[in-house]
Amino acid sequence: MFGNTFGRLFKITCSGESYSGGFRKNPNIPSELYGGLITIVDGVPPGIKITAELIQAELDKRKPGQTPLDSPRKEKDRVYIFSGVMENDLTTGAPVGMIIPNNDIQDVHIDQYRSYKDEIRPGHAEYGFFKKFGEYADWVGAGRASGRETASRVAGGAVAKAILEKMGIDVVAYTIASHGLKVDHELTYEEVKANYRKNEINCPDLALAEKMKADVMKIKGEGDTAGGIIECIAHGVPAGLGEPVFDKMSALLAHAVCSIGAIKGIEFGAGFEVANMLGSQSNDAAYVDPESGKVRFRTNHAGGILGGITTWEDIRFRCAVKPTPTVSVPQHTVNVKEMKDVVLSPITRRDPTLLPRIYPVIEAMTRCVLLDAIYMAEAYWKVSGIDEKWRRI
Repeated sequence: MFGNTFGRLFKITCSGESYSGGFRKNPNIPSELYGGLITIVDGVPPGIKITAELIQAELDKRKPGQTPLDSPRKEKDRVYIFSGVMENDLTTGAPVGMIIPNNDIQDVHIDQYRSYKDEIRPGHAEYGFFKKFGEYADWVGAGRASGRETASRVAGGAVAKAILEKMGIDVVAYTIASHGLKVDHELTYEEVKANYRKNEINCPDLALAEKMKADVMKIKGEGDTAGGIIECIAHGVPAGLGEPVFDKMSALLAHAVCSIGAIKGIEFGAGFEVANMLGSQSNDAAYVDPESGKVRFRTNHAGGILGGITTWEDIRFRCAVKPTPTVSVPQHTVNVKEMKDVVLSPITRRDPTLLPRIYPVIEAMTRCVLLDAIYMAEAYWKVSGIDEKWRRI
């Protein structure tokens, strides 16, 4: 299996599966070491304060079993820092290593998956896993394709957050649509911050959030699941990050965000709405800001990125989140061992919607991209010899 490291200078390497440790319950070792998730963060500068509490605060945003809108699986998601941090909780410049044990890996749940392990669950990764890994494919809770793997991403993103906050850069993601119920205006960064995480679905429109919750609970009662849209704002991002061709900032963010299993689409700024605009409407007019003396833009249809390079304006993008594929509604599928058509009605724990738990994953991946791009840009500026005046415009 390839592709478990993300980034160029600031890099996260992740490992672990949904039920890793489920087959290694050995009374001679601590239960925390049965199995779980690991994150190695490379490129962390020395002298950054990193504590388990700091990482835990981000992990708790996506931890299951907290509300009726997410999976009842009772994972503690407790993080242990085991390298790269020493006296006074300060980083040494070495890779920061973290482990998140799996604790809710009872045999009863493993046996539920075992009962249909040879059947392709509609909407899941089984078919690709059978094609790629054959008889050795991990069939317990989707294995490496499970949303459980995103906890390790959040841990890595929390390290990036500690560094970015020292630069005044903030990243917030939030729900703007759930099963067709959608916020009817563009939310400002200030409005989002004022209402961030004030309800279980993390929608800044507090009245609409209650309607979203009621709708999801109705869908949950029917044995089905709901999708939606998450929007993300990166605030305080300096201009000049990203490259003009393959490594556009939008391309890097798309790579990061679309690597999250449930994401099925992404758009920046005005996004697909540009198809209905004239060029004169789509273009963002520039002006000199009298307070900062810098170039700013009167609108932000570009979503804070022009020519692949950041503009000082907020980076703003939206992504489509598919409904959780595990449902109780009977669905046609195939038993690959017997190569015959069957009907599947899986019995397993699931999120009726992924919206309350996926936004911190989007925040984490966005932070990793931004910090990596800052490293690349600062290195380039250092050796380029470009007059400093261009950095001040």
